Amino acid sequence: MTDLTSFAGLLARGGPALWLIALLSVLTLALVLWKVWRLSLVGAWAGGRAEALVSRICADEAPALPERPRTVRLRFVTDSWHVLQSGAFAPDAAREEITRLAQRALAELRGGLRPLELIATIAPLIGLLGTVLGMIEAFQALQDSGAQTDAGVLAGGIWEALLTTAAGMAVAIPATIALSWFESVADTVRHDMEDHATRLAIHAHKGTGAA
Repeated sequence: MTDLTSFAGLLARGGPALWLIALLSVLTLALVLWKVWRLSLVGAWAGGRAEALVSRICADEAPALPERPRTVRLRFVTDSWHVLQSGAFAPDAAREEITRLAQRALAELRGGLRPLELIATIAPLIGLLGTVLGMIEAFQALQDSGAQTDAGVLAGGIWEALLTTAAGMAVAIPATIALSWFESVADTVRHDMEDHATRLAIHAHKGTGAA
């Protein structure tokens, strides 16, 4: 109870800017947990089955393609191979269709990253704004007090003003780290899909040439 009271008092000292930063911190945590859950559902860290399927296709083993693959790489490989084998697309059109499939998958992986990027950008700015407003208030109090200035009161006002800047940075740094991590996951999946698509296209072209 004492900790909660102290935390509430700290928020009250920081003013509206600190309350807003506290709200952004909760939103950041929710976004990160949601994004990890979503990436886990689509198998962003599980590329073994897709790699095995591509290897078997390129080895002419004619594997049975999964009907409703849940992981993003496996779904991309299955859809791309259907495009290459359907005969409904000219080579250039097939390449465009596979690119479209990849872009759709990457858009799904990057969903939710823009709000996280926004938080990482505005949290320090809100903290800086709170500090500037707090410093203005502290120096106004200094001016009103005239010759009877209390250095302790002035230092306390400056301390409270700087609190919002520290809070804004404390929110922005984890948000930036999480954003960079999620972007690296998406880049890894993109590189894998490019590799899979290239190998499948080469294999399909060989089969066409042999035919």
